[in-house]
Amino acid sequence: MDFVKMHGSGNDYVYIDCFKEKIEDPSEFAKRVSERHTGIGSDGLVLILPSERCDFQMRMFNADGSEAQMCGNASRCVGKYVFDYGLTTKQDITLETKAGVKKLHLFPENGKIKKVTVDMGEPILEAKMIPVNLPQKNIINYPFDFSFAKYSITAVSMGNPHVIIFIEEDVDAFPLEEIGPKIEVHPVFPEKINVEVVNILSDTHIKMRVWERGTGETQACGTGACAVLVASVLNKRVKNKAIVSLPGGDLEIEWNADDNRVYMTGDAVTVFEGKLIG
Repeated sequence: MDFVKMHGSGNDYVYIDCFKEKIEDPSEFAKRVSERHTGIGSDGLVLILPSERCDFQMRMFNADGSEAQMCGNASRCVGKYVFDYGLTTKQDITLETKAGVKKLHLFPENGKIKKVTVDMGEPILEAKMIPVNLPQKNIINYPFDFSFAKYSITAVSMGNPHVIIFIEEDVDAFPLEEIGPKIEVHPVFPEKINVEVVNILSDTHIKMRVWERGTGETQACGTGACAVLVASVLNKRVKNKAIVSLPGGDLEIEWNADDNRVYMTGDAVTVFEGKLIG
């Protein structure tokens, strides 16, 4: 079986072209290929499939086998894959995901895609829709006692649920590997949660780290970067367009005031091609 490993801002996945290949049990397959010692090594698995209502369909599985609604970094790489491997010649495509239809604009350079802008849709701010089991309609700078620590939290969904914590200490020093998994499975988040810790560097520059549900800490998270920008605007800390710096690189995020949609622009990189045997 042929595969391609790709990354967006360091967020790496194994990509399978399901126009040619068939995966019987994608959840188990995701766990096998994601293992960094005995498998290919990745944050998860992405299947590129035909769609009846869009140009293409994407299904994305975390390293633990759970299926996620959406991944912004992976969607950029899907855009690169379908163009680079000749499945489309269009620069504007639609992508079916578990979080709805996403629109992608591809930027070719010497016949290959280097950068992609994704229309990530409108942010979801209502607590019960994220979901968060708290009585407040919106969770913005809300002081919450997790029992092991107290934080002011802001919750946003960009197809995937996120909880954002602004901190004064450098995010690099924050014990995310200890705190992240505890918050991820806290009962106040019935579908688990992605956890972001954030430094505001200026009104146009944000620094963050992310603990992704089902995977652990990753180099980048596209929906997380979008959620962080929205949370930062809601807390009146940044302008509606900013650079979001993650361990794997920078993303340009804009929350457009005219259409209430969030736009993400970033890289898409092919790491290597390979063939799975057995």
